[in-house]
Amino acid sequence: MNRSIRPDAVLIQAAIAGALSFAHLHDLAAAAGQSGWKAWAYPVSVDLLLVAAWRQLRTGRDRSSWTWFAIALCASLGANVATAGLLDMDHVPAWLRILVAGWPALAFLGGTLLVHAPAPNTTDPEPERGPAAPEVEMHRTDAPEPTPVSAAELSPAPPGPPSSALAVPSALLDHAQSIVDAHRSTTGEPITAEVLTARLGLPASTCQAIAAQLQLT
Repeated sequence: MNRSIRPDAVLIQAAIAGALSFAHLHDLAAAAGQSGWKAWAYPVSVDLLLVAAWRQLRTGRDRSSWTWFAIALCASLGANVATAGLLDMDHVPAWLRILVAGWPALAFLGGTLLVHAPAPNTTDPEPERGPAAPEVEMHRTDAPEPTPVSAAELSPAPPGPPSSALAVPSALLDHAQSIVDAHRSTTGEPITAEVLTARLGLPASTCQAIAAQLQLT
């Protein structure tokens, strides 16, 4: 399907502004003593510096791009104003001739600095690494080792109150708990009070008290 060509008003305005600015720069350079092809080279130099500075501003590579953009813009606007009848083109002042004659060196310096501007550091800084967290074993296949218990701690308690209220040493409870955990990790099923009594080898009253505190059936 053919698309109709629609003129863009912005592009038309840009073309008109560029042509007029180009002509004004040429006329000013010619009035300042730059004849022939040299007068045509000046508007090209100004526009190239203006475009190069604007491109660097868009990429944000160098803050000095604003300086060179302002210099090129002043040169373009200055030529537009000077050729509007405010300046006698037949008697150009000496300072303006000096500026026009020195423009090529200034434009070359600005273009060189813009091209070789250092690239910005866009990489994110590496975050500071803190101390490594200790590794935690989530899945253990081996049974935990039972806590060693001395013979004195494993000795049967003297006769006393009923098994449900019998005081059991904490070390003996820890030893029984390790047996319970080892049985569960090995068989996958909870241990019964009868099996724990057989594993402990202690009096029935003590084993019943331990089973009651560990809530075993």
